[in-house]
Amino acid sequence: MREPADNIPFKPLGVHLKYLREQAHQSLSEVSGAVEIDEVALARIEDGLERPAEEVLLLLISYFGMKDQEAVQLWELAGYNGDVPEQLRPTDELIAGKNIVMLLAMDMRTVYTDNLEVTTNNAGVTLNFAQTTGPDKTSPVARLGMSYEQANAVIKTLQQALLRAKYQDGPSLLPPNISPDSQGDA
Repeated sequence: MREPADNIPFKPLGVHLKYLREQAHQSLSEVSGAVEIDEVALARIEDGLERPAEEVLLLLISYFGMKDQEAVQLWELAGYNGDVPEQLRPTDELIAGKNIVMLLAMDMRTVYTDNLEVTTNNAGVTLNFAQTTGPDKTSPVARLGMSYEQANAVIKTLQQALLRAKYQDGPSLLPPNISPDSQGDA
């Protein structure tokens, strides 16, 4: 039995989170696994019955790639009206005179993709990889961001690897810290 609308304190937050999940073509199970919370807890959050812990909300904001004002709005919908966490503040405010350190969880599984969307902004390039899951339907599998300089280095390294693979039997393995400029003519 559903709660009466008056007893659903975080309904706008839940509706927004559910919309983001559905737009990303993700199941409750996929998102709850990605942010490491129970599927039932995520369902209660989406139903507006529960407020996510600050850490969980930050993980959801990060998982859905929310930026600046939308992230702050979601933070406020959760009733966290105090200081907005540093990672939700606009990028130019963060960069002003501060060193930035990012810690990322690494998943070293190979993920195959058949779709790529590239976006750019003043900070660099973002590669959004997706996999076709049905007619006119894709699911995101990875998102990578990098500076313009790094993107150019990746392009050069890919070109070299593809050229080598064309003339070899088997995979071309380049060292992970290879600098395309340090490569001689092979």
